[in-house]
Amino acid sequence: MSRVGPPTTPKNDETEIGPFAIQCLTSGEVVAGVKEAVRRRHRLDIAICNAHTLLTALDDPDYADALKDMTLLNDGIGMGLASRFLNKKRFPENLNGTDLVPRILADIETPLRLFLLGAKEEQVVGAKAHIEATFPQHVVAGYRNGYFGEAEIAGICADIDAADADLLLVAMGNPRQEMFIARNRKHLNVPVAIGVGALFDFLSGSVIRAPRLVRMAGLEWLFRLLQEPRRLFRRYVYGIPRFFYAIVRLRFFGS
Repeated sequence: MSRVGPPTTPKNDETEIGPFAIQCLTSGEVVAGVKEAVRRRHRLDIAICNAHTLLTALDDPDYADALKDMTLLNDGIGMGLASRFLNKKRFPENLNGTDLVPRILADIETPLRLFLLGAKEEQVVGAKAHIEATFPQHVVAGYRNGYFGEAEIAGICADIDAADADLLLVAMGNPRQEMFIARNRKHLNVPVAIGVGALFDFLSGSVIRAPRLVRMAGLEWLFRLLQEPRRLFRRYVYGIPRFFYAIVRLRFFGS
Protein backbone atom coordinates (compact mmCIF):
# COMPACT_ATOMS: atom_id res chain seq x y z
CA MET A 1 0.00 0.00 0.00
CA SER A 2 1.22 3.50 -0.78
CA ARG A 3 2.14 5.70 2.13
CA VAL A 4 1.71 9.44 2.27
CA GLY A 5 4.96 11.37 2.15
CA PRO A 6 7.28 13.35 -0.04
CA PRO A 7 8.67 11.32 -2.96
CA THR A 8 12.26 11.89 -1.81
CA THR A 9 11.64 10.39 1.63
CA PRO A 10 12.19 6.60 1.62
CA LYS A 11 10.56 6.05 5.01
CA ASN A 12 8.12 8.36 6.71
CA ASP A 13 8.74 9.65 10.20
CA GLU A 14 6.12 8.20 12.52
CA THR A 15 5.23 7.84 16.17
CA GLU A 16 3.72 4.73 17.74
CA ILE A 17 0.70 4.99 19.99
CA GLY A 18 0.10 1.45 21.13
CA PRO A 19 -0.13 -0.77 18.03
CA PHE A 20 -0.77 2.19 15.72
CA ALA A 21 1.91 3.96 13.68
CA ILE A 22 0.82 7.59 13.28
CA GLN A 23 2.57 9.51 10.52
CA CYS A 24 4.38 12.73 11.44
CA LEU A 25 3.61 14.85 8.39
CA THR A 26 2.80 18.41 7.42
CA SER A 27 -0.34 19.17 5.45
CA GLY A 28 1.88 20.02 2.47
CA GLU A 29 3.41 16.54 2.58
CA VAL A 30 -0.05 15.00 2.69
CA VAL A 31 -1.09 17.01 -0.37
CA ALA A 32 2.04 15.82 -2.20
CA GLY A 33 1.35 12.21 -1.22
CA VAL A 34 -2.26 12.35 -2.42
CA LYS A 35 -1.18 13.96 -5.69
CA GLU A 36 1.42 11.23 -6.27
CA ALA A 37 -1.05 8.44 -5.47
CA VAL A 38 -3.57 9.88 -7.93
CA ARG A 39 -0.92 10.32 -10.62
CA ARG A 40 0.35 6.76 -10.28
CA ARG A 41 -3.09 5.26 -9.51
CA HIS A 42 -1.67 3.72 -6.34
CA ARG A 43 -3.91 2.78 -3.45
CA LEU A 44 -3.78 5.23 -0.55
CA ASP A 45 -6.29 4.91 2.31
CA ILE A 46 -6.16 7.60 4.97
CA ALA A 47 -7.67 7.49 8.45
CA ILE A 48 -7.58 10.77 10.37
CA CYS A 49 -7.28 9.62 13.99
CA ASN A 50 -8.33 11.49 17.08
CA ALA A 51 -8.53 10.17 20.65
CA HIS A 52 -11.99 8.69 20.02
CA THR A 53 -10.71 6.83 16.93
CA LEU A 54 -7.86 5.15 18.78
CA LEU A 55 -9.92 4.39 21.86
CA THR A 56 -12.55 2.72 19.67
CA ALA A 57 -9.83 0.69 17.94
CA LEU A 58 -8.29 -0.38 21.24
CA ASP A 59 -11.73 -1.76 22.19
CA ASP A 60 -12.41 -3.40 18.80
CA PRO A 61 -9.78 -5.76 17.29
CA ASP A 62 -11.45 -5.77 13.85
CA TYR A 63 -11.35 -2.00 13.70
CA ALA A 64 -7.75 -2.01 14.91
CA ASP A 65 -6.80 -4.35 12.06
CA ALA A 66 -8.51 -2.05 9.55
CA LEU A 67 -6.59 0.98 10.82
CA LYS A 68 -3.25 -0.83 10.70
CA ASP A 69 -3.73 -1.24 6.94
CA MET A 70 -4.25 2.50 6.44
CA THR A 71 -2.11 5.63 6.55
CA LEU A 72 -2.88 7.20 9.94
CA LEU A 73 -2.80 10.94 10.52
CA ASN A 74 -3.17 12.86 13.79
CA ASP A 75 -6.18 14.93 14.75
CA GLY A 76 -6.61 16.81 17.98
CA ILE A 77 -4.88 17.79 21.19
CA GLY A 78 -5.30 14.31 22.70
CA MET A 79 -3.17 12.73 19.99
CA GLY A 80 -0.49 15.35 20.45
CA LEU A 81 -0.38 14.85 24.22
CA ALA A 82 -0.28 11.07 23.80
CA SER A 83 2.67 11.24 21.40
CA ARG A 84 4.60 13.55 23.70
CA PHE A 85 3.84 11.41 26.77
CA LEU A 86 4.73 8.10 25.13
CA ASN A 87 7.53 9.13 22.77
CA LYS A 88 8.52 12.72 23.61
CA LYS A 89 7.61 13.54 20.03
CA ARG A 90 5.53 16.38 18.61
CA PHE A 91 3.45 16.26 15.47
CA PRO A 92 4.37 18.94 12.89
CA GLU A 93 0.72 19.97 12.49
CA ASN A 94 -2.76 19.09 13.66
CA LEU A 95 -4.24 17.36 10.60
CA ASN A 96 -7.96 17.45 11.29
CA GLY A 97 -10.00 16.55 8.24
CA THR A 98 -12.14 19.68 8.27
CA ASP A 99 -9.06 21.73 7.43
CA LEU A 100 -6.97 19.09 5.66
CA VAL A 101 -9.42 18.06 2.92
CA PRO A 102 -10.08 21.64 1.75
CA ARG A 103 -6.29 22.17 1.79
CA ILE A 104 -5.88 19.13 -0.48
CA LEU A 105 -8.55 20.41 -2.86
CA ALA A 106 -7.04 23.92 -2.91
CA ASP A 107 -3.38 22.98 -3.33
CA ILE A 108 -3.22 19.73 -5.27
CA GLU A 109 -3.12 21.47 -8.71
CA THR A 110 -4.27 18.26 -10.42
CA PRO A 111 -8.01 18.38 -11.28
CA LEU A 112 -9.77 15.59 -9.39
CA ARG A 113 -12.93 13.58 -9.79
CA LEU A 114 -14.53 13.15 -6.37
CA PHE A 115 -17.13 10.80 -4.95
CA LEU A 116 -18.83 11.87 -1.71
CA LEU A 117 -20.26 9.11 0.50
CA GLY A 118 -21.94 9.64 3.84
CA ALA A 119 -23.98 11.97 6.05
CA LYS A 120 -27.66 12.73 5.49
CA GLU A 121 -28.96 13.59 2.02
CA GLU A 122 -29.21 17.30 2.78
CA GLN A 123 -25.66 17.44 4.12
CA VAL A 124 -23.99 15.50 1.29
CA VAL A 125 -25.85 17.59 -1.32
CA GLY A 126 -24.80 20.75 0.52
CA ALA A 127 -21.18 19.57 0.67
CA LYS A 128 -21.29 18.86 -3.08
CA ALA A 129 -22.57 22.37 -3.77
CA HIS A 130 -19.89 23.90 -1.54
CA ILE A 131 -17.06 21.99 -3.23
CA GLU A 132 -18.33 22.85 -6.72
CA ALA A 133 -18.55 26.55 -5.84
CA THR A 134 -15.27 26.79 -3.92
CA PHE A 135 -13.11 24.42 -5.97
CA PRO A 136 -14.45 24.59 -9.56
CA GLN A 137 -11.29 22.91 -10.89
CA HIS A 138 -12.57 19.62 -9.45
CA VAL A 139 -15.62 17.57 -10.43
CA VAL A 140 -17.96 15.90 -7.95
CA ALA A 141 -18.60 12.89 -10.16
CA GLY A 142 -21.00 11.18 -7.76
CA TYR A 143 -22.45 11.20 -4.26
CA ARG A 144 -24.54 9.04 -1.94
CA ASN A 145 -25.84 9.59 1.57
CA GLY A 146 -24.64 7.30 4.34
CA TYR A 147 -27.95 5.62 5.07
CA PHE A 148 -27.91 2.23 3.37
CA GLY A 149 -28.06 -1.46 4.16
CA GLU A 150 -25.66 -4.29 3.50
CA ALA A 151 -27.53 -5.32 0.35
CA GLU A 152 -26.85 -1.91 -1.25
CA ILE A 153 -23.06 -1.89 -0.80
CA ALA A 154 -22.21 -3.72 -4.02
CA GLY A 155 -24.23 -1.18 -6.00
CA ILE A 156 -22.56 1.73 -4.22
CA CYS A 157 -19.10 0.35 -5.01
CA ALA A 158 -20.17 -0.03 -8.65
CA ASP A 159 -21.34 3.60 -8.68
CA ILE A 160 -18.00 4.78 -7.28
CA ASP A 161 -16.12 2.90 -9.98
CA ALA A 162 -18.51 4.09 -12.70
CA ALA A 163 -17.78 7.67 -11.62
CA ASP A 164 -14.08 7.06 -12.37
CA ALA A 165 -13.27 8.83 -9.13
CA ASP A 166 -9.75 9.85 -8.06
CA LEU A 167 -10.71 10.64 -4.48
CA LEU A 168 -13.38 9.01 -2.32
CA LEU A 169 -14.44 10.96 0.77
CA VAL A 170 -16.32 8.79 3.28
CA ALA A 171 -18.19 10.69 6.00
CA MET A 172 -19.84 8.10 8.23
CA GLY A 173 -17.96 8.51 11.52
CA ASN A 174 -15.71 6.03 13.34
CA PRO A 175 -15.54 3.10 12.96
CA ARG A 176 -18.04 2.78 10.11
CA GLN A 177 -16.21 4.89 7.52
CA GLU A 178 -12.86 3.12 7.88
CA MET A 179 -14.53 -0.29 8.02
CA PHE A 180 -16.39 0.52 4.79
CA ILE A 181 -13.10 1.36 3.07
CA ALA A 182 -11.29 -1.71 4.44
CA ARG A 183 -14.05 -4.22 3.70
CA ASN A 184 -14.78 -2.97 0.18
CA ARG A 185 -11.32 -1.97 -1.02
CA LYS A 186 -10.96 -4.95 -3.33
CA HIS A 187 -14.07 -3.81 -5.22
CA LEU A 188 -12.94 -0.18 -5.63
CA ASN A 189 -10.65 1.23 -8.29
CA VAL A 190 -10.45 4.73 -6.77
CA PRO A 191 -6.80 5.38 -5.80
CA VAL A 192 -7.34 7.55 -2.71
CA ALA A 193 -9.95 7.07 0.01
CA ILE A 194 -10.18 9.23 3.12
CA GLY A 195 -12.45 8.90 6.15
CA VAL A 196 -13.58 12.47 6.85
CA GLY A 197 -15.98 12.29 9.82
CA ALA A 198 -18.26 15.32 10.09
CA LEU A 199 -16.74 17.15 7.10
CA PHE A 200 -19.95 17.21 5.06
CA ASP A 201 -21.86 18.67 8.02
CA PHE A 202 -19.38 21.54 8.19
CA LEU A 203 -19.13 22.12 4.42
CA SER A 204 -22.91 22.17 4.07
CA GLY A 205 -23.23 24.67 6.92
CA SER A 206 -25.50 22.44 8.99
CA VAL A 207 -22.92 22.43 11.82
CA ILE A 208 -21.01 25.59 12.76
CA ARG A 209 -17.28 25.31 13.41
CA ALA A 210 -15.67 26.73 16.51
CA PRO A 211 -14.13 30.20 16.18
CA ARG A 212 -10.49 30.22 15.10
CA LEU A 213 -9.17 31.19 18.54
CA VAL A 214 -11.04 28.27 20.12
CA ARG A 215 -9.55 25.89 17.52
CA MET A 216 -6.05 27.29 18.07
CA ALA A 217 -6.45 26.66 21.81
CA GLY A 218 -7.26 22.99 21.12
CA LEU A 219 -10.81 23.36 22.45
CA GLU A 220 -12.86 22.64 19.35
CA TRP A 221 -14.03 19.43 21.03
CA LEU A 222 -15.61 21.50 23.83
CA PHE A 223 -17.37 23.76 21.34
CA ARG A 224 -18.80 20.69 19.58
CA LEU A 225 -19.87 19.16 22.90
CA LEU A 226 -21.79 22.34 23.75
CA GLN A 227 -23.45 22.22 20.31
CA GLU A 228 -24.44 18.55 20.47
CA PRO A 229 -24.35 17.50 24.14
CA ARG A 230 -26.67 14.51 23.82
CA ARG A 231 -24.79 12.92 20.91
CA LEU A 232 -21.25 13.73 22.08
CA PHE A 233 -21.56 13.50 25.87
CA ARG A 234 -20.34 9.90 26.11
CA ARG A 235 -17.53 10.44 23.58
CA TYR A 236 -16.00 13.36 25.43
CA VAL A 237 -17.07 13.18 29.08
CA TYR A 238 -16.40 9.43 29.39
CA GLY A 239 -14.08 9.00 26.43
CA ILE A 240 -11.39 11.54 27.27
CA PRO A 241 -10.57 10.10 30.74
CA ARG A 242 -10.65 6.56 29.28
CA PHE A 243 -8.26 7.58 26.51
CA PHE A 244 -5.70 9.01 28.91
CA TYR A 245 -6.02 6.00 31.19
CA ALA A 246 -5.28 3.81 28.16
CA ILE A 247 -2.25 5.96 27.29
CA VAL A 248 -0.89 5.66 30.84
CA ARG A 249 -1.28 1.89 30.64
CA LEU A 250 0.60 1.86 27.33
CA ARG A 251 3.41 3.88 28.89
CA PHE A 252 3.90 1.80 32.00
CA PHE A 253 2.47 -1.63 31.16
CA GLY A 254 2.57 -1.76 27.37
CA SER A 255 -1.11 -2.71 27.05
